[in-house]
Amino acid sequence: MGKQVLLINDLAGYGKVALSVMLPLMSYMGYQIYNLPTALVSNTLDYGKFDILETTDYMKNTIKVWEELGFCFDVIATGFIVSEEQVKIIEEFCRKESMKGTLIFVDPIMGDEGTLYNGVTEQTVAHMKKLVGVADYIVPNYTEAARLTGVEYHESATISEVDEMIQRLGNMGAKSVIITSIQQDGKDVVAGFDHKTKQRFTIPFYNIPVRFPGTGDIFSSVLLGKLMEGNSLYDSTKKAMDTVSSLIENNRNNTDIYKGIPIEKELEVLKI
Repeated sequence: MGKQVLLINDLAGYGKVALSVMLPLMSYMGYQIYNLPTALVSNTLDYGKFDILETTDYMKNTIKVWEELGFCFDVIATGFIVSEEQVKIIEEFCRKESMKGTLIFVDPIMGDEGTLYNGVTEQTVAHMKKLVGVADYIVPNYTEAARLTGVEYHESATISEVDEMIQRLGNMGAKSVIITSIQQDGKDVVAGFDHKTKQRFTIPFYNIPVRFPGTGDIFSSVLLGKLMEGNSLYDSTKKAMDTVSSLIENNRNNTDIYKGIPIEKELEVLKI
């Protein structure tokens, strides 16, 4: 039986993002997948109009029930968290589970292109730092890494700035770090540090000029799945990058890109 993975993320009713894309993808990879929705979202936010139902009370009660029933997980992966209170709840839960040997994988979704998303406060950032502190692997984008570490955001970061962010995230408690969506000295790259090998690496990529919602969730799913197969962080990152690139290329002419990538008909790409 595959490892038991708990996904903590939002659930969209219309569109393939967050849990809607991670559940089928990671199930296809052979893992036992469970979920704790942080919010029910009517559709992907790209449409410009949406409704969000926070599930904070449900989360509290569910965690309590699970603890009473003795449920346990090999891995917990966190994604979009709606409020400061939710970050606190999840941080406490992950801290407890980490002490039992559960692997903690954190995608600290807070912003992009230099700014925080609507509703994300400095308090949220402060709580997210605590969650980062219990993480075995974190995958912030450049904006999120800069916010978490206090390093100034530029359109293009220098190698020393990237090194400083990775160092500061490590000092906060994160073991391995992957920073996505970053321009380093004018080149699009993913930058990482593997705590097992002590290897610092940079992988360049070609930025396809089509934006699909949910590609970050696909990246995290493949990265985590490959890590659990026993692959190195470098190889897992490269596989995740190649997968996302192939999926974008395969779907770049879709009539409605706001739906995200229709992952169920694309699962064969994982066999590459």
